[in-house]
Amino acid sequence: MRCPFCGQDNTRVVDSRPVEDTNSIRRRRMCESCGKRFTTYEKVETIPLSVIKKDQTREQYDRSKIQDGVLRACYKRPIPIEKIETMMDSIEGAVFDRADREISSSQIGEIVMEHLQHLDPVAYVRFASVYREFKDVSTFMDELKKFMDS
Repeated sequence: MRCPFCGQDNTRVVDSRPVEDTNSIRRRRMCESCGKRFTTYEKVETIPLSVIKKDQTREQYDRSKIQDGVLRACYKRPIPIEKIETMMDSIEGAVFDRADREISSSQIGEIVMEHLQHLDPVAYVRFASVYREFKDVSTFMDELKKFMDS
């Protein structure tokens, strides 16, 4: 494994443990050259999952797209990156635990919103405002009222 700091490929595994709720292993590694530590995740390679977009086109599942949206929603919020990573693993577990090899982008959005609702209310509303494409203040307020009532 190549070190993300110095680029050398002489790293060693310091700690290894399974990640809860997913089929992956978290490994702490240390670079023999620069001495810095970093984390990697190993996942079992599975049959590719297709995402059905709103316009009915299909594309291969890409964790980074979900993660980008979640990170934008959590921007400048007091949420540790470890909690975001744990939530991302949980979201990915929910997406891949389905029997189908296809999932709609709207189903993924609902899963993300469900997880964000428990993580941070501001991040939830931010994500919902983009995901649900609020057209005006009244639809935004309707969503806020639903959130406040739950």
